[in-house]
Amino acid sequence: MFPRSQFAARLASHCGIVELMEDLGSALAAADPGVAMMGGGNPARIPEVEAIWSRVVSDLARSPDALGAMLGNYDPPAGSPSFRSELASFLRRTCGWDVGPENIAVTPGGQTAFFYLLNLFGGQSADGTGRSRKILLPLAPEYIGYADQGLAPDFFVSQPGRIELTGPQRFKYRIDFERLQITPEIGAICLSRPTNPSANVVTREELEQLAGLAAAHGIPLLLDNAYGLPFPGVVFGDAEPFWHPNVIQTLSLSKLGLPGTRTGFVVGPPDVIREIAALNAVVGLANNNLGQVIAKSLLNTGELERISRDLIRPYYQRRCQESLALLDQELQGVPYRVHEPEGAFFLWLWLEDCPLSARELYLGLKERGVIVVPGDYFFYGLPEEWPHQHQCLRISYTQPEATVTKGIQTMGAWLRSFW
Repeated sequence: MFPRSQFAARLASHCGIVELMEDLGSALAAADPGVAMMGGGNPARIPEVEAIWSRVVSDLARSPDALGAMLGNYDPPAGSPSFRSELASFLRRTCGWDVGPENIAVTPGGQTAFFYLLNLFGGQSADGTGRSRKILLPLAPEYIGYADQGLAPDFFVSQPGRIELTGPQRFKYRIDFERLQITPEIGAICLSRPTNPSANVVTREELEQLAGLAAAHGIPLLLDNAYGLPFPGVVFGDAEPFWHPNVIQTLSLSKLGLPGTRTGFVVGPPDVIREIAALNAVVGLANNNLGQVIAKSLLNTGELERISRDLIRPYYQRRCQESLALLDQELQGVPYRVHEPEGAFFLWLWLEDCPLSARELYLGLKERGVIVVPGDYFFYGLPEEWPHQHQCLRISYTQPEATVTKGIQTMGAWLRSFW
C-alpha cells in the first residue's frame, strides 16, 4: 500500500455518499427485480419527458455542424457564452433575477458546484490570520452529499431543526432562529430547498431572514435548488424562486431527468463566478457540452418551463401522494411520523420508539431486498448527539410503482413485527 495524503484520507475513504451511490449503481446495473431500490436520488424515467430528450438529441444528430461543435470543441471554463446568455435571459424573464451571463458559471453537476463553493468559503482563511472558517447548516438534517466535501477538519456547524407536530403521523422541521448563532468563524450559510432528505421547503420569510443575517455578517447564503425552482420545480406548495444579492444559488439538469449529462450552474456575483471558472479550468479544463446544448434548445422557446410545470411536477406530486397513502396503510399499528412532503423525491420517516436504530433498520431492510438510506448520515456538525438522528429513514419513490409498492409493503411487514 502506497502512503496517502490527508486529501485521500478525507475524500477517498468510506463515507455516506459513497455507500449511497454504490447501492444505487449496483441496484440499477444489476436490474434485479428482487431489489426495491428506494435509496437514491435518481430521477424517475417519465416517458413524456424522455420523448423530448429523444427529439432534441435526434435533431442534434441530424445537424453535423452542431454535433461536431458540441463533440469537438472545448467551451470556456465558465461554460458556453451563448448558453450563459440564454440562461441569464430566462432567469430575468421568468424569475425577475437581476443577472447577466457574468453571473453564471456552468459546472460538472451540482455536486461539483458545491465542492467548489463550500471550499471557497470554508477552511483556512486566506487573510494570513490562520483562522479556520466553517459552513453553517441552519436546518439539520441536510444533504448527505455535502458532509465529506470539506477539505478541512470540523468543516460544518449544524443547527438541529425545531420539530413541529403538524397532524396525525406528520411533522415538519422549522429553522430555530432563536438558537441560531453566526459566530466569526462562519464563512457561509448553506441550505437546500426543497431540503434533501426531509422534502421540507423553507418559506420565503425564513429565506429572507437567513439572507439578511448572512449579509449583516458579510458572508453568503448558499442555496441549493437541485430539486427546486425555477427548474425542475419539484415543489408541491405555493413557493417562488428566491433572489437576493447576498445569495449564491445552484441549479442542475439532473432532476429534470438528465443526470447523465452532469450539468449544473452557479448563479452569483461576478467575482465568485470567475473563481468557479478558474476551478473548472484547473480540475477539468472545461464542462460537458451536451447538457448545455439540450437546455439551450428549450430555454428560448419556453419548453423548459412547460416540462417542469406540466410534466415533472405533476408526476412527482402524484407519486408522492400514492406512496404516502401506501406507507400510511402499511404502517398501521406502528408509531411513526412522516415529514410533510413539500417537494423533492423522498418521504422522510421518523420512528421515534423503534427498538432498532436507523442503521440497523437499513441493514435489515437491505437483507430483505429493500434499499433505503439511514438518517444518521444527514446529521453532521451537530453540537451534540441528538437521539432523533438515529430514528429516521429516507425513502425514495422515483422507481417504478411496482418497485415502490413492493418496498413499502416489505418494510411495513417487518416494522409491524416490532409492535
